[in-house]
Amino acid sequence: MPEGRTKKYIRTITVTSGKGGVGKTNMVANLAIALRKAGKEVLVLDADLGLSNIDVLLDLAPKFNIQHVLQGEKSLRDVIVEGPCGIRILPASSGVQEMTELDEFQRMRLIEEFDAYDEDIDFLLIDTGAGISANVAFFCSASQEIIVVTSPEPTALTDAYALIKVLFTRYQEKDFRVLVNSARDASDALEVFRRLSLAAERFLNISLDYLGFIPRDESVARAVLAQRAVIDIYPGSSASAKITEIASRLMHDRGHKVKGTLQLFLGNLLRKERDILVR
Repeated sequence: MPEGRTKKYIRTITVTSGKGGVGKTNMVANLAIALRKAGKEVLVLDADLGLSNIDVLLDLAPKFNIQHVLQGEKSLRDVIVEGPCGIRILPASSGVQEMTELDEFQRMRLIEEFDAYDEDIDFLLIDTGAGISANVAFFCSASQEIIVVTSPEPTALTDAYALIKVLFTRYQEKDFRVLVNSARDASDALEVFRRLSLAAERFLNISLDYLGFIPRDESVARAVLAQRAVIDIYPGSSASAKITEIASRLMHDRGHKVKGTLQLFLGNLLRKERDILVR
């Protein structure tokens, strides 16, 4: 980083889910593009470190990934690839089990690389794996905001609550924003949120924040098959309209403090690992 220059303050948002198949990665990709279309600089971190997804979703073929950074073979700048509309993506490795549990040396390496990365970023979106693994907890605990993606399916709702419960009881996380995907309509989505919110209030004594919903839309399935983001290929679709609305809400929401840099985020990540090892 050039001498005398300070890093821009950014929003670090982890997007997670209790269950696979609810469209979490799709939401990350589309929200990133919506934010970029609004003039924001966006970096997406594929934090499902052993099973890369977002590059496949967007038909990208990166030569290198985060594994090459952690092994000291490449810098962050060498690995980050440009996606649709100018979003930037730090791809994960695929089929490498060792990447699912990073050690302290690897996390320090990542901190050093981010510290040396001098590109301006407004939003860092972290796409975690599904479920309640320690890796998911690392990224959720280190970021400023947590978005939990769920759907009207009963299993998705149950697993979303299980994820929130683990993050609250074991890692003291209290602030969660809920995004309901593939809802029939607004009332369907609100009913999903109501049920999840009631359970959280009754058994955990915490309140959830409703971020919004994405309607069930055949354009989403067609976009996935085409390996394109729906907001890119079908900008006039009902799903794209809602994605744009949610991105705007994130940009203009003054209820969440904007603080921290990439270095601070990854420093938090390292401290969280130490905390978890002590437990």
